Amino acid sequence: MRYHPLTSDDRAAMLKKIGAPDIDALFRDVPKSAVVPLSAFDLTDTKGELEVDRLMSKLAAKNVAAGSVPFFCGAGAYKHHVPSAVDHLIQRSEFLTSYTPYQPEIAQGTLQYMFEFQTQVALLTGMEVANASLYDGSTATAEAVLMAQRLTKRPKAILSGGLHPHYSETVETVANLSGKVVRAPVTPGRAEDIAAMIDSETACVVVQSPDVFGMIRDLKPLAEAAHAKGALLIAVVTEIMSLGLIEPPGHQGADIVAAEGQSIGNGLNFGGPYVGLFATREKFLRQMPGRLCGETVDATGKRGYVLTLSTREQHIRRDKATSNICTNSGLCCLAFTIHLSLLGEEGLTRLARVNHATASKLADKLAKISGVSLVTSSFFNEFTIRLPKPAAGVVDALVAKNILAGVPVSRLLPHDESVRDLLIVAATETCTDEDCDAFAKALADSVGASQSDK
Repeated sequence: MRYHPLTSDDRAAMLKKIGAPDIDALFRDVPKSAVVPLSAFDLTDTKGELEVDRLMSKLAAKNVAAGSVPFFCGAGAYKHHVPSAVDHLIQRSEFLTSYTPYQPEIAQGTLQYMFEFQTQVALLTGMEVANASLYDGSTATAEAVLMAQRLTKRPKAILSGGLHPHYSETVETVANLSGKVVRAPVTPGRAEDIAAMIDSETACVVVQSPDVFGMIRDLKPLAEAAHAKGALLIAVVTEIMSLGLIEPPGHQGADIVAAEGQSIGNGLNFGGPYVGLFATREKFLRQMPGRLCGETVDATGKRGYVLTLSTREQHIRRDKATSNICTNSGLCCLAFTIHLSLLGEEGLTRLARVNHATASKLADKLAKISGVSLVTSSFFNEFTIRLPKPAAGVVDALVAKNILAGVPVSRLLPHDESVRDLLIVAATETCTDEDCDAFAKALADSVGASQSDK
C-alpha cells in the first residue's frame, strides 16, 4: 500500500479545527530571520527511483570513510579494527529482532548477553555493579550527575575543564533542571585545581581520564578531596580501550563511572549508534538508572536470567523513577560483548599496548617539526599538539591531501580564542607506519617547516 500525503481538503479541515486561517498562521511565532522559504530549495516535485538512487550515490561519494585514508581523529569517537565475526554474529535474526526482554521465558539469550555485558563493564571499570547500558557516554554522564544529586541531596555538580565539551553541554542541559552545574577552567595539558571548588553544596565532581586533550589524570587525590566534603567522584572515560592499561577508575576511588563503549565492537558509523557504559558501587544500586539483569533459577532449578531492576517511569511510579532512559543500546552491547570475549583479558591488554606505542611514536615524530609542540605529557592513544597557526586551517589543508589529521579544539570550544592553535590527534592500532609518516610530512609542509628542524 502506497503512502498518500494529506490533501488540500485534509489540511483545511485540520486548520479549521485548531482555529488557524492558514499554514503561515500556524508558524507565526517563528522569527522571520529563522524562516527559509521553499524557493531556496532547488527541489523537483517528482523523481524516479533510479534518479534518486543515482543522486544519493553521488552525495554519498562526497563522504570520506575513515578506513579509506590515514585517519587520526578521536575526541570521543575512535577508529578501531572490529573483527568480522562481530558483525556476522550481531546480524543473526534472533539478535536483530530482539526487543526489551519483558518476558524472560522467551528472552533468555538476550538476558544472558546483557548479564555478560554487565559483568565485563564492572570488571573493566573496577566497580561492583553495572547496568545493561545507556544511550552513549554523554547521556550516561548526565544520568550519573542526576544520580549523585539524588544520593547526596545536594544541587551542585562541578565539571572538570578536561571533560569533553559535548559531555559538559549534555550535563548542563539535563542537570540544570534539578540543580546547578559549574565548569572548571579549561587548562590543556595540566590538571586544574578542582578540589578548591568543592563546598558543602557539591553533589559530585566529574572528571574525565584520559581527558579530552588525552591527558591521563590521577583520580585518587580528587576522590579523597571529594569524599572529605561528602561529595561523590564521577569518572568519565571516552576511550574505553584505555582501561586495558590504565588503572580502573573504581580502584582509584570513583563512586560512579560513565563511559563510551564505542571503541570495542562498534565502528564509527558516521556518528552512531553508540553505547553508554554505567557502573557504580553496590550500595548505590537502587539509584542507578537504566536496567539491571540478574541471574536466578527456574522452577526446575536450572540457571536463568531476569530483569532485576528497571527504573524508568514506565515500570514504576513516576515519582519513584530514577531515569527516563527508554531503552538500552542492545545491539551495540552485544557487539561490545562479542568483541571483548574474542579479545579476552590478555588480548585487550596487548591491543591497548599497541595503541599506546603507536601514539607515542607519532607524538615523537610530530614534536620534531619546527613550531609544533606536544601539550599532553602523559597519554594513552590520544594527545594534543600546539601548532604555529590555527589548527582548523591546517586540518583543512591536510584533508586536501587525503589525510584526516585530527580534531581542532576550536570545533569543540568555538568561543575560546586560546585554543585555536590546538589539535587533538588520536592514533590507534589501525594507523600504520606509512600513515604516520605521511601525516608528519604533510603537517611539516603545511606549517612551513621540516621534520628535522628540531
